[in-house]
Amino acid sequence: MTDSTPADRLRAALALPDSSARLQTALAAGTRPDDSYIVELVARCAVESDFFVRDMLTWALTRHDPARVVQALLPEVTSEIPQARSQSLHTLSKIGDPAAYAAITPAVLRDRHPEVARAAWRTASGLVPDDAHEALADELSTQFGRGDHDTQRSLSRAFAAIGFRAEPAVERAAASPYDVVSAHARATAIVMDDPDADFAEAAVEARRLVAQRALPVAE
Repeated sequence: MTDSTPADRLRAALALPDSSARLQTALAAGTRPDDSYIVELVARCAVESDFFVRDMLTWALTRHDPARVVQALLPEVTSEIPQARSQSLHTLSKIGDPAAYAAITPAVLRDRHPEVARAAWRTASGLVPDDAHEALADELSTQFGRGDHDTQRSLSRAFAAIGFRAEPAVERAAASPYDVVSAHARATAIVMDDPDADFAEAAVEARRLVAQRALPVAE
């Protein structure tokens, strides 16, 4: 294959069965960037099975022209492949281009796959423009009470990243009649007040406070 292009050779190397070889290939692609690599790196993100290789693919993409990479990543945000969605969002968060925020729609923030939703929350809270903090917090508040411990912790961290302008949305959710929603919002408020607070401990305290709502009031 003497007439193959650098992009062809990259594609073939990224498909090798040895994950160590794929890792070295991604490292090399980032060490010696080439615009023709971008499409191949993005495509591999959607199917790469090894976490460390995926992380290296993201690093390699951050070494290329940001505008070209963002342009290649944006269609992946709505891909039919969940991993393509989550990895593109993760990479966008690393690049940090505010222009990518518009692609994180309510549908993306409510993605049914937890790993995609978590990536969307993290990316949106990092890229949100100054005039959209409250709107993002309102949208994210629809996700209170969702999922397992890790999912709920991710959402709380997103609120903490948004900051004080997310407080009204959190306060409204804390008053919810649904215990799971109220407890998650209260735990989030604790984390927002104290960035060093452990989410697991905050969740326990929040559930205790919510449980007290059902107790009769002493006269």
